[in-house]
Amino acid sequence: MGDKLDKLPVSRKRRTTISGGSSLKTNGKKSGCENNVDNSTTTHTVTNKTHVKTAQVAGKPTKEKGRYEAPYDKLRCHRLQESLLSSASGYSNYRGILNWCVVMLVLSNARLFLENLIKYGILVDPIQVVSLFLKDPYSWPALCLVLVSNVFILAALYIEKRLSMGFFSERVGFWLHFFNLSMILCFPVALVLMVRSMTPVGGVFALTVYTILFLKLYSYKDVNKWCREIRHARARTLARSQSFPMAHKANGDAVQAHVTYPGNLKHRDLYYFVFAPTLCYELSFPRSPRIRKRFLLRRLFEMLFFIQLLVGLIQQWMVPTIQNSMKPFKDMDYSRIIERLLKLAVPNHLIWLIFFYWFFHSSMNFVAELMQLKEPTERMFISTPPGDREFYRDWWNSETVTYFWQNWNIPVHKWCIRHFYKPILKRGTSKWAAQTAVFLASAFFHEYLVSVPLKMFRPWAFMGMMSQIPLAWFVGRFLRGNYGNAAVWISLIIGQPVAVLMYVHDYYILNYEETPVAGMA
Repeated sequence: MGDKLDKLPVSRKRRTTISGGSSLKTNGKKSGCENNVDNSTTTHTVTNKTHVKTAQVAGKPTKEKGRYEAPYDKLRCHRLQESLLSSASGYSNYRGILNWCVVMLVLSNARLFLENLIKYGILVDPIQVVSLFLKDPYSWPALCLVLVSNVFILAALYIEKRLSMGFFSERVGFWLHFFNLSMILCFPVALVLMVRSMTPVGGVFALTVYTILFLKLYSYKDVNKWCREIRHARARTLARSQSFPMAHKANGDAVQAHVTYPGNLKHRDLYYFVFAPTLCYELSFPRSPRIRKRFLLRRLFEMLFFIQLLVGLIQQWMVPTIQNSMKPFKDMDYSRIIERLLKLAVPNHLIWLIFFYWFFHSSMNFVAELMQLKEPTERMFISTPPGDREFYRDWWNSETVTYFWQNWNIPVHKWCIRHFYKPILKRGTSKWAAQTAVFLASAFFHEYLVSVPLKMFRPWAFMGMMSQIPLAWFVGRFLRGNYGNAAVWISLIIGQPVAVLMYVHDYYILNYEETPVAGMA
């Protein structure tokens, strides 16, 4: 009994220590590992009792807790983690899903293409493309109209030379340029409407050339006027950034131009600008010392391949769908009209995307390389500005309609900002009114390029462009992020085939249905 009594204090000490170990077990239970505490751990606890008390007194329970939890952490199988498809997970690698979408898109369109071949056979006819430009093989009105445009180019150069020498006042020069630019827009319209041998496709080609020439010569007039204003202000040295009086270089340093006014008023300088892939005139464009032949051949191959693909898809896929859409339009069968519209949306959008790549990437880079327009990375001198080959930006990520129109066609956007939007703001107009004016001008040119070649005046293209204003307000106000991007894509996929069907229907009614009735009368 005495021995037992002698051992009681020791057992109490052990109970105290074990209770401390049970508290550690409780901590282990919170971590999900209560049943894994073994005797060796208890013994280790008893042995290091003094160290435990010291750590608790020093205020370091976390370190001691980590010492006992370290073996258990290796046994854990759960951790705090969100589902991958949750927005809170931060996961962004959806490459496999993107590949799946591409595969599904290819398979679905392959089925439609196979169905088209079985139903209509092979409709691709390269000879038919020539007839789209020429009705009479001995009459080339579109090409002749393009050649006549040199008259307006030389007229602009002659006016600027006389203004630089002081033969004309600025007021007289303004009216001469106004007459020249007005004739650029009106003269081809008169010929397209009067010449019977002018085809719609040839008319679109000629009017597109004249529209581009109008924008270029307008920029040419403005820049030379700004240079005269600088010269009259006794600026002895011209900087390239001074081609627009309000524009300054980002770092505040002026970049010396190679050509000074009026040394730029030469035939070679103007024709270089006419063929350059830009609409904004500069006194000098940086030139590369050589042409990269491999780059040029790649772009040329892309141009030839994609233009053949475009023609084939239009003849094989779009034309039959459009022809089959005439009867629902005539009968005003709205369900069939919607079905035809959705069926036309896929090939129309695919053709539009191919055209975008063909024109803005392959063709414009081909022309830039052929004219030795320097790449942005090629800089021979620090004072030499880089060549501008930014023909488009990431419009496919547009979350607003405004962002799309600002980034899908950079040459036109830069022209609008430099020669239309900023001058309007400078006169005290509000930003909203200036943006509306830009959309009005764009709507005019869209209608100009469609209605005149078709020789019928319908406001569908104009209305389509003006509808972008309320659409831009709605998307910017109520939609954000992916929803806004989806709204932009829907407007592109659905809006274009609606305009196509409207014009084709009206053209078909005007040219193919009224003729038999007139003959019977």
